[in-house]
Amino acid sequence: MFVTIAGSVAAEAIVKKSRFLALIERAESEDAARRVVASARSAHPGAGHHCSAFLIGDIAGARIERSSDDGEPTGTAGHPMLEVLAGRDLTNVVAVVSRYFGGTKLGTGGLARAYSGAVAQALTDARLVRRERRELVRVELSHTDVGRIESELRTRGVEVVSIEYLARAAVTFSTVNPDLLEGLLASSTAGEARPERLGSQYVDVAL
Repeated sequence: MFVTIAGSVAAEAIVKKSRFLALIERAESEDAARRVVASARSAHPGAGHHCSAFLIGDIAGARIERSSDDGEPTGTAGHPMLEVLAGRDLTNVVAVVSRYFGGTKLGTGGLARAYSGAVAQALTDARLVRRERRELVRVELSHTDVGRIESELRTRGVEVVSIEYLARAAVTFSTVNPDLLEGLLASSTAGEARPERLGSQYVDVAL
């Protein structure tokens, strides 16, 4: 179980006329994170620096951590940005801050505060989700039963992963307790449900 962001967020900070444009996106691999950095560089070709930080991996203590000052004084950009992400216990996330120089030098402390502050500001708009390893259970239900059963199961912590409407509705649920889910389905359908276990995967759970 770990926490990440549901979608990309951005923010702009002005410090002594320098513009700091922060972008934070979800990334499931190091290659994906580097593509986000490259995209930000292409989107802001006039910026003098494109500093970045990312945390990748589902297992605490075995995550990939990378940061880049991209020409700023060592330790004034990438690492402070990484500390903000790590301080929120986030993973599978990449932050890029593109800086347009405003003509006034900020000093090492000022740069560190500006870069970390831009990331923190962007995160204020982020919707966080908890990633949990859950069992997937698929079951076919009548169309008229789907809404009622879905509502009942959500109150028990069961999430709907997908619904495919065919002759009957094929619903895939995720749960940390498949035995309990199967029992609930049996009681909700008078024993007619025939659930099928599909294995496990990470799913997003709202915080």
